[in-house]
Amino acid sequence: MPTSTAPAVVPRLLKTLLLLAALHASAARALSVEVQAPEEIAALLREHLETARAARLGEKPDADEIARLQRKSEETARDLLATEGYFSPRIDSVVTPVGDDWRVSYRVEPGPRTTVRRAVLRFEGAVARDEARGLRARLARAFAENAGKPFRQAEWEAAKLAVLRLLLANAYLAARIATSEARVDPAARAADLSVTIDSGPAFHYGAPVVSGTARYPESIVRNLNPAAPGKPVRQQDLLDYQMALEASGYFAQATVRVEPDPARAAAIPIEVTVVERPLKRFSVGAGVSTDTGARVQAAWLHRDILDRGMRLRLESRLETTRQSGLAELTWPRNTKRYEHSLGLQLRQEEIEGQETHATVLAARRNLLRGKIETNLTLQYQTEEQSVGDAPEVRNQALTANYAWTKRAIGRAFYPRRGYVLSLQGGGASEALLSDTSFVRLYGRHIHYLPAGDRGRLVLRGEFGSVLADTRDGIPTDFLFRAGGDNSVRGYAYQSLGEPVDGGVASVRYLATGSVEYNYFFTRNWGAAVFVDAGDAADSTAALSPVFGYGVGARYRSPVGPVNVDVAYGEATDEVRLHFSLGVSF
Repeated sequence: MPTSTAPAVVPRLLKTLLLLAALHASAARALSVEVQAPEEIAALLREHLETARAARLGEKPDADEIARLQRKSEETARDLLATEGYFSPRIDSVVTPVGDDWRVSYRVEPGPRTTVRRAVLRFEGAVARDEARGLRARLARAFAENAGKPFRQAEWEAAKLAVLRLLLANAYLAARIATSEARVDPAARAADLSVTIDSGPAFHYGAPVVSGTARYPESIVRNLNPAAPGKPVRQQDLLDYQMALEASGYFAQATVRVEPDPARAAAIPIEVTVVERPLKRFSVGAGVSTDTGARVQAAWLHRDILDRGMRLRLESRLETTRQSGLAELTWPRNTKRYEHSLGLQLRQEEIEGQETHATVLAARRNLLRGKIETNLTLQYQTEEQSVGDAPEVRNQALTANYAWTKRAIGRAFYPRRGYVLSLQGGGASEALLSDTSFVRLYGRHIHYLPAGDRGRLVLRGEFGSVLADTRDGIPTDFLFRAGGDNSVRGYAYQSLGEPVDGGVASVRYLATGSVEYNYFFTRNWGAAVFVDAGDAADSTAALSPVFGYGVGARYRSPVGPVNVDVAYGEATDEVRLHFSLGVSF
């Protein structure tokens, strides 16, 4: 004979009816919500449950609305827990009148969490061919690493998108997710993941299709194209192309894109749209620096000499301690990405008792590929120089110089990660229009490291050496002095060198270093503490580093970073103010 369940059901039913009657008899009341669960889960529920949302909005539900919100919230809680890998939770909720208000209390036991048992990736389309087996293997290995991890819906979606993004960033512009399945085994608390990717065809570059050119030759745009016809498409190529156009000096804006039409995948056109800069530009400026004093400058630029896109720049710059004039003619980059220029500069300066009048004629070849820039320069320089009370001398040199620079910091004013490395080498021979034979070597490295959420560590070091029997006859541009904003703070600009009567002479060896910590209190304002050290001397044995210690302020202004530092020079027992606008490398 079946056992009756009436004795258990009747009291529970009676209790529910009495509670509902009490609720219906009550007026609308304010609402509060309590959640008892592991903190990660409790935060999720407090954010998304309908009752919690109503409480945040200050709603005053009546009895019917409370009952509806309670039921809906329990359903939402189960759905939310499933997205976190909890498929068998226990959820209890109770509505309690508290004075004139309602309180809804949840007690949640999530139960065991489901983990990923297997993660299998399959391919269709061009990526399934033999030539793409390396890419397939890399993607499959990365996807298989999800096995053993807790199953979470957000991570499952991210894993699928990571595979798709990598294919889209390469030659498979029409790639899509053909099928995806997360099969959950509640008894084993395991999930088996499978995804099939249809890559579509592999896209290859065709010729650029250029629009927007009127003032300047279209060849300028075509010569900057890093993607040869027939090369597999990469999104990074298109980004590099766009950045090269914007950095060329001819265009205020550039857009580079391809239309992923599978019918044209064998030779997809590169669509380039540019907005040209004006043909001529005249600019003036003013500023101040604790290194070289007040500054005014004027420049005139013509971007299309002889209708060939050659740029002529004339510039005059007047500073308290240095004055210069420049005339430079620059050719557009050719098909091999080289930019050639000819320049004449006249310069005079008087810094720390060393007075120099120089004339420099230079021919330069520049190559910029991604993060690396190289310069090969043939330069003839003459100068008249005097230091302190010493008689004036005349120096000349015909030098060949090579510079290699890698900038791995992006475009941030205050980079938190990355580095800038610059290496230089050059020299002159007494047999070729030079007073002294010498070899000059120089290196500078700046490294940026994140330090917490708002801080960064800046490490800087540089070393220079001139290999020669004497520094006599070597122009000052190829010798060294230290001190100043971007050298050893706490000491005057270029005040560290060879002391002579009435001044400081440039020398053959240089070594400086710096450790600096920055912390930003807000998005734009920060502070710095630093220690600098370094010296310049005529031999490595004579190098005797002096130290500078200080604090500073940092401001991200709309026109560039502003640095204001107060530094104590240990060797001179002096405190100096250092101010700079912009980043110098």
